[in-house]
Amino acid sequence: MRATFNLPDPLIQDLLRVTGEKKKTKAICLAIEDYIHRRRKEKLLSLSGKINIDLDWKKLEELELKGMKEREKLWKSRRHQRMG
Repeated sequence: MRATFNLPDPLIQDLLRVTGEKKKTKAICLAIEDYIHRRRKEKLLSLSGKINIDLDWKKLEELELKGMKEREKLWKSRRHQRMG
């Protein structure tokens, strides 16, 4: 996407120096990606202690197997009806 921004030259020069990039576009993309990554990480970390995830993997596995069996029965019955 093309965009036009008025950014202070010292800021861009600093960014180029810090990233080691020669192209402004690449340096700005890296900075934006880094910012997004850090913000997402901060949001996840802020949830610490607020969410209680108690996964009972055995129960989840049983539900998944049950669902698979039900889908298989449904598939077989539809197949039988078409061939019928």
